[in-house]
Amino acid sequence: MTRARRPSYWQRRIRRHIGLALAAVALTVGIFYLVQSEQAMRRLSMASAYAGLALLAATLATGPLNVVRKRPNPVSTDLRRDTGIWAGILGLVHVAVGLQVHMGGNIWEYFFFRRAGRLPVRLDAFGFANHTGLGVTLVLILLLALSNDRSLRWLGTRRWKTIHRSVYVGFALVVGHGALYQLMEKRDLPFVALFVALAGAVTALQLAGFRRMRLRVRSAGAGASLPPSFSDVAHRHHPPLRNLD
Repeated sequence: MTRARRPSYWQRRIRRHIGLALAAVALTVGIFYLVQSEQAMRRLSMASAYAGLALLAATLATGPLNVVRKRPNPVSTDLRRDTGIWAGILGLVHVAVGLQVHMGGNIWEYFFFRRAGRLPVRLDAFGFANHTGLGVTLVLILLLALSNDRSLRWLGTRRWKTIHRSVYVGFALVVGHGALYQLMEKRDLPFVALFVALAGAVTALQLAGFRRMRLRVRSAGAGASLPPSFSDVAHRHHPPLRNLD
């Protein structure tokens, strides 16, 4: 009998992306039909937002879970990177759709007031929510552009990881953006609960991972200074190679 050939690296990546794409579509469609609104664009905006947040939460949970479970936590794994890519794609879909929901699709009025021919910056709750959303968009574009092996080799492990830590800034902006829209649109309780649960779970896991890392450093007698990230400590004990799982 001949042994079945193991799928190649790119075959596994393609299969994973197909699975993640199907999951992204299923989440978006499911939430779309749960949103109670006569505006299809508003329903799609909320659906892509919550589906993207779920995938972002999964991406940010991977590192702390590895640390808490005392498993290797390489600088970059394909599973974490690919999940993050689809979280970013859904985030950009949300941006494109969300800009059509309010102000008759006039993008400028999301960020500026129209007064006597001038465009002063909006500093009200609506404006601040959209400015934070713009910040998230810039972070997503940056990370999507660099989420590949070529960028990792070109920048080097440490620089690449430093840039990718901007995802934590992006997550904080997502929380601010989402919280403001929960309040302004007076979202239904189940959607508020889902938002709080996802944001709270990521925060709790990050704190748990930080505490575990702190204990590990103390037990190893590494001194008082803490490592800058979960991945950096793992990188000291494991080769800086991608995890192909």
